[in-house]
Amino acid sequence: MRIRATVAAVSGALALSALAVPAAQADDGRSWTVDHGVTAPQAPAGEKSKRAFGAAAQAVDNAKITSAVVNGGKPIVVGTKSKVTVPYTVTATDDSGIAGAAAFIWIGSSVDAEDSFGFGPNEKSVSCKVVSATTTTCKGTITLTPGLMLNSDATWWRVGAAAGANDGQELERDAVSKVRVQRFSKLTVNASPEPVKKGKTITVTGKLTRANWDTGTYKGYSKQSVQLQFKKKGAKSYSTVKTVKTSSTGTLKTAVKASADGTWRYSFAGTPSTPAVSAKGDFLDVK
Repeated sequence: MRIRATVAAVSGALALSALAVPAAQADDGRSWTVDHGVTAPQAPAGEKSKRAFGAAAQAVDNAKITSAVVNGGKPIVVGTKSKVTVPYTVTATDDSGIAGAAAFIWIGSSVDAEDSFGFGPNEKSVSCKVVSATTTTCKGTITLTPGLMLNSDATWWRVGAAAGANDGQELERDAVSKVRVQRFSKLTVNASPEPVKKGKTITVTGKLTRANWDTGTYKGYSKQSVQLQFKKKGAKSYSTVKTVKTSSTGTLKTAVKASADGTWRYSFAGTPSTPAVSAKGDFLDVK
């Protein structure tokens, strides 16, 4: 699914629209179509020049997309219901100056392949700042929709970008950088019984879950190492008591001796597909 952009460079102004037209539906049943753009003030019709991006776009020696970064390079964490909007920044350069630029993210064997899927720039989100006579940096946003995503999408996504120079030259790079997409995680804790006598055994339970994009629900994250931590009343930080593994359904359960008033929590360090998370904490009164 090739990202195709049409740029009208008009005395330094830009009209940019990005369109990804699927050649065929992907093997997983998904297709992606991006139809967004920004429009700057237009010069008189006689001054306009129009060019089109596409598979036939030619490389230009003096025109370059020098960087494209999504979400500041940090992982994008997506849950099951709410759409997630993240910022991007694209910088491009050309002897004639840059009219504008935008970014998109995608996964697959290639951007043209039937197995590709992605998200493009949000309409009207693009704003550009001229850095020098030859260089411009453009910013905008991209929105990820969890209802369109699969669990296998929790991986590295390529960041592509398209731009237009003031002289009508075309710029397109399918893979300028990468950004990781992760499945939102949740962690609970409960320490009982309470109150409890000093020296008695308490049971600390909890559950680690993460977004399941295939089903649109949260499911237990099995066989993961999670730290049981304790913060004594009046202390400023937690200390690790032991490491506990989640069950096949993501549940946690362990027993410890109650020694003092304080707060118990579970803390998960995260994995490449799932971000780190700590439970809110459960205060236990020890008599």
